[in-house]
Amino acid sequence: MERLLRHGARAGSRGEIPVAAVVLDEEGRCIGWGSNRREAGCDPLGHAEIVALSQAARVRGDWRLNGCTLVVSLEPCPMCAGALVQARMGTVVFGAADPKRGALGSCLNLATDASAHHHMEVMGGVLGETAGNQLAAWFRRRRLQGRRGEKPAARFQTD
Repeated sequence: MERLLRHGARAGSRGEIPVAAVVLDEEGRCIGWGSNRREAGCDPLGHAEIVALSQAARVRGDWRLNGCTLVVSLEPCPMCAGALVQARMGTVVFGAADPKRGALGSCLNLATDASAHHHMEVMGGVLGETAGNQLAAWFRRRRLQGRRGEKPAARFQTD
């Protein structure tokens, strides 16, 4: 998780929300990783989880990621949680809970929802306070930049 927080900080310095994710195979090897790329790619699907899932599926040669683990610095949103169900992810480990949009336990839980055809294990709160503090600091700086009239994609250092 510490490594993901460093990757997330780099994304934050590029103007992206500082979130990073990695997909590990059954032996713990990295088969996909990503950080948020919505701003750089003008892509609403550019969430760290989606980027990592796509890469893992290409590396594996299969969209089914049973037995794999996704580790991400922020609880996945409904779009990402839905993609994890569709990919048949085995386990999801996340850092900070997302009380506004979290879809693996905070607002809703797509991992155990009766409509889900696949259920995955979820463990949240791994370095959750640190991850949450990183995100909160990034958003504080972003709001301050807006008040100063700076462009949203302006570079800045993250904690």
